[in-house]
Formats: sequence, structure tokens, C-alpha cells
Amino acid sequence: MKMSTGSPNAAATHVAREDCPHLADPEWEALQRLSKVIEEAAVATMLRTLSPTEQHGVTLGFIIKEQREIAARATVSTPSTPRVESLKLHVNSYVGREGEPLLCWLVEVDTAITARRIVDPLPKVAFAMPCLGGRARSWAYGRRLTDPTCFSTYEVFKEELRQAFEPPQNEFRSRAEFLDLQQGKHDVHAYAQRLRYLVSNIVTNPIDEATKCRHVHEGT
Repeated sequence: MKMSTGSPNAAATHVAREDCPHLADPEWEALQRLSKVIEEAAVATMLRTLSPTEQHGVTLGFIIKEQREIAARATVSTPSTPRVESLKLHVNSYVGREGEPLLCWLVEVDTAITARRIVDPLPKVAFAMPCLGGRARSWAYGRRLTDPTCFSTYEVFKEELRQAFEPPQNEFRSRAEFLDLQQGKHDVHAYAQRLRYLVSNIVTNPIDEATKCRHVHEGT
């Protein structure tokens, strides 16, 4: 908006930048944009009749309105990411009985956690603990009662669970039993199930496939 040097009517509809030294450059630029939204004469009247404080308020209000409109357009134009539904898999309880395969249960829990898209350590622990039963559940919640920070990560939880319910020589004994196991009077299904269980317990130094095949061939 520039001061007109023509007729008084024209001058009344224009205001020069130097007539408004109290307005910062961004405010003046905002008023120029406002003059394109409403009549320029209305902006000139506002500048002549309102106090500097009121002019600042009107200008700020228009700037905020512009920003909101820009943000709204950006929200509409930005495609939303399709929501991927998580799967809620059932997890059997682990109670800590003698011979109960803890490692298989941990694999089951890990699979359910991945399916549910749980990524933070503490929510992983919070999901796993209710899946325990019997003395294993009593042990876990007893630990939490005495030390609320005991399971600081999911890995710590799994390691303490192993130490509590897996004998120190569990893998050694499983390997020895696997190598000594014969079908004998067992039916093929029961024999295969026992072999699979023993193999699942050996994770530190797994039995290679050749040894598995040779032993199954010799033991049947």
C-alpha cells in the first residue's frame, strides 16, 4: 500500500509504509496480504483509526489465521500412512515344571511380541509376565514385589528366567540324551517328539543336521 498523491478520496484509501513506523516489516507485509483479502480502503481506515496496540493485535491475528490455513492444507495434502493391524497370537503358559521346554516358550513369546509390534523393552516384559503360570508366575511377580526394577529389559527378564528354571547343565544333558536315545519300545511319533524336544534345548552349540540324520537312522 502506497500513499496516493491524487484526489483526497484516493488518498483516503492508501497508507504509506513511512506512516506506520511502529509496525515491523513482517506486520506490514501481512497487511499488504490482508488488503488483497478485504478492500484496501478498509485496511487504510483501520490504520488511521486504531491505536498502534490494536493494529499489532489485528496484524497478529491475521498472521495466525494464515498459519492455521497453511497447516490445514498440509494436513489434507499429506497422504496418511495405512495403519497396519497387529496380530494377537495366543501364548501358552509356562509354569516351570521339570522337563517343560522353556526355550520353546520363549520362542512363542518372541513371536507374539513381534506380531503385536511391541518394540520397547518394558512393554515386552509386561506382556511376557502374565503368560507365566504356576511357580514361574509366583517367582516373577515375587521378584517384582521385592525389586520393581529387577527386569530392566526383556533380555534381562529372559536370562533370569533361564537361570531360575533351567538347570546349569541342561544343554549338556539334552545333548547326551539325544545321542543315547533309541526308539526301543516307543512308537515313531513319541520318539520323534522327544528328539525334537531335546534338539530345541540345545541352542548354544546346536547339533548339525548330519549328526541328527545319522543318529535318527541308527536309533530306529
